[in-house]
Amino acid sequence: MTRRSALRRVGLVVLGANAALALAKAVVYLETGSLAVGSEAVNSFADTAYSLIIVGGLYLTTKPPDFEHPHGHERIEPFISLLVAVGIFVAGGAVLWQALTTLQSGSVEITRGPIAVGVLAVASVVKFGLYRYCLSVADAQRSPALRATAVDNRNDILASTAALVGVLGAGFGVPLLDPLAAVIVGIAILYTGMEVTRDNLAYLVGAAPPEELRTEILRRALAHPEVEGAHDVVAHYVGPEIDVSLHIEVQGDRTLLEAHEIETEVMASIRELPAVDDVFVHVDPREAGEWKQDENVDHLVNSFDGSEERQVGPEADDPTRGSPPDES
Repeated sequence: MTRRSALRRVGLVVLGANAALALAKAVVYLETGSLAVGSEAVNSFADTAYSLIIVGGLYLTTKPPDFEHPHGHERIEPFISLLVAVGIFVAGGAVLWQALTTLQSGSVEITRGPIAVGVLAVASVVKFGLYRYCLSVADAQRSPALRATAVDNRNDILASTAALVGVLGAGFGVPLLDPLAAVIVGIAILYTGMEVTRDNLAYLVGAAPPEELRTEILRRALAHPEVEGAHDVVAHYVGPEIDVSLHIEVQGDRTLLEAHEIETEVMASIRELPAVDDVFVHVDPREAGEWKQDENVDHLVNSFDGSEERQVGPEADDPTRGSPPDES
């Protein structure tokens, strides 16, 4: 299945599931008056609203490249996720306001009946299924929008469980547990919004990817037998994808064709990493003296070399400089 089909299918599945849960919870709330179920209904209606945004956004982000967007439309995804976060914050604030107002008034209606328990239990099961489904596709397709959706569904499991505890407590004669559970639901919703915002800001501000990935990028560059050093290694997010640029050093007596082949092979090796989109490699003759101390590169090399002293460059004394680490 193509990335376009996979993302669009997930969007429609999430939309349908959230709409069904929102309707079921709303009906139960009207029948029982449970604040915990009502807060969960608000949460599910918010989920349905942002699911519509996700469906539309995933349609846009999976459009093929065109003249105005030669790299495709994947960079729209972090903006979609931030719109999701805004909706999550609004829903969480509304739930907290209602729960705290009820606690302050001291007027809490006791809710009894298995229907409220049933709808919340079913919601937890459905949300767990959506969480696993969204997370698996998000990992396979490197989709921040679906990862945000997975995080939201994960926290919805906690919210539904808290609401279930509130309903059971109210049914056993402890009515305060109902609005208290609604408070927990509201806090869980707000926490979800914070997680989604934090994760997607990194994509929008061009943050560096995890150190493990940067280390692997450098490892692949230095693994080439003709590469004797590297500096100015930069990897950063451009939307959900990663662009890489670096300088590599080779012997200056290589022909232009040989240097081109080395560059091409290094680029191909790094581009094999699933998260990497574009790779830009500049070839420096070792004798040109353009190498400079690069503390970031030294740190990354030490992380897979096991040495605290190793340097990568013409001033390094290590005769194996530039070669890949011993895997034995």
